[in-house]
Amino acid sequence: MTQSAFLNVDCSLTNRRWIGPSNEVERLAVAMAQATKLPLPLCNTLVARGVAPQDAEAFLAPQLRDLLPDPLRMKDTGRAAARFLQAVKSRQRIAIFADYDVDGGSSAALLIVWLRAMGVAATLYIPDRIDEGYGPNVPAMAALGAAHDLILCVDCGTLSHDPIAAAGCDVIVLDHHLGGETLPPAYAVVNPNRQDEDGDLAHLCAAAVVFLMLVEANRQLRGQGVTGPDLMAMLDLVALATVADVAPLIGVNRALVRQGLKVMARRERVGLRALADIARMDQAPTAYALGFLLGPRVNAGGRIGQADLGARLLSTDSASEATALAERLDVLNTERRAIEAAVREEALAQAEARGTQGPLVWAAGEGWHPGVVGIVAARLKEATHRPAVVIGFDGVEGKGSARSVTGVDLGAAIQRIAAEGLLIKGGGHKMAAGLSLHRDKLEDAMARLSELLGKQGAGAGGREDLRIDCLLMPTAATPAFVEQLESAGPFGTAAPAPRFVFTDTAVTTRRVGSSHLKISFGDGMGAKIDGIAFGAFDTPLGAALENAGHQRFHLAGRLELNTWGGRSKVQLRLEDAAKA
Repeated sequence: MTQSAFLNVDCSLTNRRWIGPSNEVERLAVAMAQATKLPLPLCNTLVARGVAPQDAEAFLAPQLRDLLPDPLRMKDTGRAAARFLQAVKSRQRIAIFADYDVDGGSSAALLIVWLRAMGVAATLYIPDRIDEGYGPNVPAMAALGAAHDLILCVDCGTLSHDPIAAAGCDVIVLDHHLGGETLPPAYAVVNPNRQDEDGDLAHLCAAAVVFLMLVEANRQLRGQGVTGPDLMAMLDLVALATVADVAPLIGVNRALVRQGLKVMARRERVGLRALADIARMDQAPTAYALGFLLGPRVNAGGRIGQADLGARLLSTDSASEATALAERLDVLNTERRAIEAAVREEALAQAEARGTQGPLVWAAGEGWHPGVVGIVAARLKEATHRPAVVIGFDGVEGKGSARSVTGVDLGAAIQRIAAEGLLIKGGGHKMAAGLSLHRDKLEDAMARLSELLGKQGAGAGGREDLRIDCLLMPTAATPAFVEQLESAGPFGTAAPAPRFVFTDTAVTTRRVGSSHLKISFGDGMGAKIDGIAFGAFDTPLGAALENAGHQRFHLAGRLELNTWGGRSKVQLRLEDAAKA
């Protein structure tokens, strides 16, 4: 039986059907509120996340020590840590080969900072996205192997059989990308997404894998009567990588990010402090800030500039170097946005002309910068609610990125068509993947990928639903309530922030810039809330609310605290509206 639309909103201003909590969720939320004395809207959020009343207190105050898995649950972790410590003790030459994104940069920084505390310097190598592409390559690994005794490949390497064989020295892989049927000839491969792992830790990003290896390294040091570096102080790097790599904020990931945000708030890491300042972060860091303010700037070097800038920023202990690197990354990020906008416009037009009703949307263009195709793929996915692939060609070869929707394993599908010979190479994880292919295989590869994704159910749904957690009165939306609500976070992938509806409101509006809309609404009894709808004029939402007149609306969105001048006010991040 189809659930009836929430508030009878079957078609909102953004053409979505509103779906509220089930009767079962509402019943359990009332029972939890009675048992715990917590606010009912918070209980709705907890129940929707599968939290039982007896577990509510622990969920709202997660302890990393209770949730951190034993590193030895991942195969090869003990072996990797022992070889790593042997290199440190013997003062062997160590190189770090890292991916050029935030996860790779954070992973490399974790190792560099840990080694620095032990009095060891390591060589950092990050491949150029355009000239070398993703992951280890034979010339780079051969050169590094000739000059080093140990290479650590972080956020890459699981599928790099030939490059690792070419190294000629011991190689440790610390990765999270989907593994193949066989492992490369490395000394150790620590990866929760190896084919022979049980998948319980598959949600970890590479930085979390590196962190767990270092936990094991510190444990082995303690067994030798030696105190290792302070790992808790490095959780800001793990949090940044987890959020920026769109890892699900569940289980230990949630605890890692939560503790990492506390560490970041101390502003002790000079690179992150410089980056926060140039991004004009004027309040305590949040998961949103990591994903949308800091992450894109760290990524900018790998996308369109010098590949190692992000990792150098995150690992430096020089305030002057941090400032210079942050400024450079900020400029590159501005340039990246301009390049992205041009490619996005072309890609969206091309995808729409091809049709966006199938299991896959894709676009390919000559000279599209490989550093922005991933972001554009994400925008296509958001616009069409389908997996998306965007490819930039340079001559006969194209390099692309793909982004998926919940419930569709894109990485496995791309790995399969690579094995079938339709790609030069390809791989990734469930939500994101990379690929390269010859121009003459483009149509066949996309048709086959569409077929595989269709079998997984991609594109089978009708109009998108908007999930609502519960109704809320403006008088209940206090700073104290929002702070309590945030204890159920941090919110992000697989753990979205609760979405509330304010009913039958009169709205005043003001356009901000070309596409944003400021709003203000209340209950007629003195309680008023301000809100903002980013990109409102890119959808029917902006025009409808701007020209509302005396029309009243139901408003749906997420609550946040806006702190200015030492005072906090509740703000609604408006996502949708419907005529009352």
